[in-house]
Amino acid sequence: MGPIEFTGARFAIGDVRLLAPILPSKVIAVGRNYAAHAAEMGNQVPERPLIFLKPSTSVIGTHDVIRLPVDSDQVEHEAELALVIGKVAKDVPREKANEVIFGYTCANDVTARDQQRADKQFTRAKGHDSFCPIGPWIETTFDPSSVRVRALVNDETRQDGNTRDMVFDIPTLVSFMSHVMTLVPGDVILTGTPDGVGPIVNGDTVTISIDGIGELVNPVKRK
Repeated sequence: MGPIEFTGARFAIGDVRLLAPILPSKVIAVGRNYAAHAAEMGNQVPERPLIFLKPSTSVIGTHDVIRLPVDSDQVEHEAELALVIGKVAKDVPREKANEVIFGYTCANDVTARDQQRADKQFTRAKGHDSFCPIGPWIETTFDPSSVRVRALVNDETRQDGNTRDMVFDIPTLVSFMSHVMTLVPGDVILTGTPDGVGPIVNGDTVTISIDGIGELVNPVKRK
């Protein structure tokens, strides 16, 4: 991802199709980063960030279709605040973490919960094509410290949390991950989901809403 250059061109939102705002080299996600979500899944809060990867092929944009795999009977939504890395980052001190963040967007860490239980790890359950909607855009002027994060299914609120309840805050996450692997511009970090995760089925519409950013909307269809 190079320097941003503004062309000055303007288009009506109804006249364009918004793609995923970034195609990352990697998506790093965080498990159990809200205590209430850890509890609803029957898990303890981890002593250090619990991280895992989602493939770049799982990324889709707003209004793209979440495709339910034929070999899963329990696919669930997970509303998350995501951040986009803007600079190469390795072994970043916590106090300098904000210097490597380009901006923030909405994300849905879609999960085949039955596959997660069966496999005892996350790769297959969270790695299907279309299982990482992000968007609708990247907000570069944003304070993530206390914002509302919601998931709605067919306009019914399922998740309603706040980033102030994260177990590990964003500087801690960025620093921790950069000590594990080099972060490069365009990498996406999903910061965890609040409680209230639940099933999505064929015909549903899922909306991830984050105050100060906007709404990520995706229809759900069976393959």
